[in-house]
Amino acid sequence: MKILNLVILGPSGAGKGTQAERVSKRYGIYRISTGELLREGIKEETDLGKKAKEYVRKGILVPDPLMLELIKKRLGKLKNGFLLDGFPRTLPQGEGLEEILKEARIGLSGVLSLKVGEETLIRRLSHRRICSRCGTPFNLATSPSREEGKCDRCGGSLIQREDDREEIVIRRLRVYQEKTSPLEEYYRRKNLLYPMEGEGGIREVEERMERVIQKILEGYGKEKGDSGRRNCS
Repeated sequence: MKILNLVILGPSGAGKGTQAERVSKRYGIYRISTGELLREGIKEETDLGKKAKEYVRKGILVPDPLMLELIKKRLGKLKNGFLLDGFPRTLPQGEGLEEILKEARIGLSGVLSLKVGEETLIRRLSHRRICSRCGTPFNLATSPSREEGKCDRCGGSLIQREDDREEIVIRRLRVYQEKTSPLEEYYRRKNLLYPMEGEGGIREVEERMERVIQKILEGYGKEKGDSGRRNCS
């Protein structure tokens, strides 16, 4: 089977993490989550982790060069394909990632962009709760814990993150749209972008994503003259 090297884009609440985990298991490719990379580096006190810790501690974004270096080190250890979950987020990150992949002689198979309406995203995020102890996510509307307010995994208390409050969610979505639109156009011009409907249940979205990935594996849209303006639903 062709090795898959994928990127999943989408705003917070679009279901990137859930779908990325399922794709990773189905195709045997490694899921790379920048959040997990940061937490891992900080916990293991690597040189990059120590640098990143200062930014995380201050609650500010980790600079692109540092994030790209984390990605580069992880990609260097992989052999069977990868799926980048939520990275890149901006055009400079996309351009930096391209340089890393060129250096490693790795090509992207496709960029999946989950499209979900603002009303749905606000509802999903405002209902999201996180375990204060182990970080396991729950959703009061779609995937609640068995015991109200308690984590199924470790029994810790469930909390709402500050940035999941509705007014902050709306602000985050505006910023995401502003930063990511140029990135999507960048991948569209490279004939790599696959926009897809992200509304609906987890299984429903998973089936759509499976159809898109099958098109990628079949070389869909690679014919000479294709504009790259796909609409996969």
